[in-house]
Amino acid sequence: MSILQADIRSVHMAGRCILHSVQLRLAAGRWTAVVGPNGAGKSTLLRTLAGLQVCDGQVRLKDRPLQDWRAKERARHLAWLGQTESGADDLLARDVIMLGRLPHQAWLAPPSQADHAAAEQAMWQTQCWAWRDRPMGQLSGGERQRVLLARALCVQAEVLMMDEPLAHLDPPHQADWLEIVRTLRDGGTTVVSVLHELNMALHADDLVIVNQGQVVHHGAADDPLTQSALVRVFDGRIALHRVADQWVAMPCAAPTLSRTST
Repeated sequence: MSILQADIRSVHMAGRCILHSVQLRLAAGRWTAVVGPNGAGKSTLLRTLAGLQVCDGQVRLKDRPLQDWRAKERARHLAWLGQTESGADDLLARDVIMLGRLPHQAWLAPPSQADHAAAEQAMWQTQCWAWRDRPMGQLSGGERQRVLLARALCVQAEVLMMDEPLAHLDPPHQADWLEIVRTLRDGGTTVVSVLHELNMALHADDLVIVNQGQVVHHGAADDPLTQSALVRVFDGRIALHRVADQWVAMPCAAPTLSRTST
């Protein structure tokens, strides 16, 4: 069953057409990684799917147009972790994380026991419990990223969208992120993430491959057709190899151009 459907004729920003002719159906309870070259339109596509970017067309969440959802209701069903987000430097980490519970709270109501439990669980998941009482301005880039991930997790939404969530995370914490995503997916959450890290993206259930503002392929990550499309979109500059039961993308050297004398 599709949980997100997009029929996008175009998306324009600053007078430029960033996306065009996009039709996409994302299945519920799966992890989809959006990949493609720099400037392909990946982040714009994700923002459009989340209802954060105006488009000529329609995006539907659970078969309802996004514009028909009240903002607070939609925020309970769809959580967002954007690129280069930041919390106010003077806010404590735990207060930033608790912002993820606002869609579940009445206006000006204090956090409930369930809110505190969700925030605590998210802090343990992301291993940021130890600095919950530190201001955001005192955290490193990786620590801040884990706090923002915890904020998104504690929404406990059916759909979690993340734009370059591995920014600032070292390899061990990237591995932790992978386990979090797998656990969420196994629990029925739909995860959609834009990733530059192809080796991490190849762990996903499905790949959406974007190039020059269009979705050029959408399929299972281990499907040979998907893998061929991935190699093509990077102009043959990557090669996929099977290592320890997992596909790995390896960079290829650019072809040497011979210089002829005249």
